[in-house]
Amino acid sequence: MANKKVAIIASSPGLETAYKALNIATAAAALDAEVAIFFTFEGLSIIHKDAEQMLKLRPGNEGLAEGFKKVNVPTVPQLLDMAKESGVRMIACQMTVDVMGLEKDHFIDGVELGGAAAFLDFAFDAQVTLNF
Repeated sequence: MANKKVAIIASSPGLETAYKALNIATAAAALDAEVAIFFTFEGLSIIHKDAEQMLKLRPGNEGLAEGFKKVNVPTVPQLLDMAKESGVRMIACQMTVDVMGLEKDHFIDGVELGGAAAFLDFAFDAQVTLNF
């Protein structure tokens, strides 16, 4: 399929959301798809410079941390680096950034600020759209 596109919205908190969104994004990029992730509301914590302190497992899921280590799952910072290296577009929702009193320098390098229209422009042509 030519011009494969995957559009992902990351709006939920937690380490689980980070792994879901970044795993799909990096896998899709590895399959030569164009990928964009729109981070909004609590999902902004995934791309925040303090993500490692902000992202926690949900109660009852603490055992996953050992499982991630046991099977050598990359860390969130490693997955973010992989995503950037693979050309995944990471878009922080401008409205949410403004509402939460955040600024571009709160986020890791490679994140662009954009409104919903910027993401939708990409998503209109996506074959796969996911929300986490």
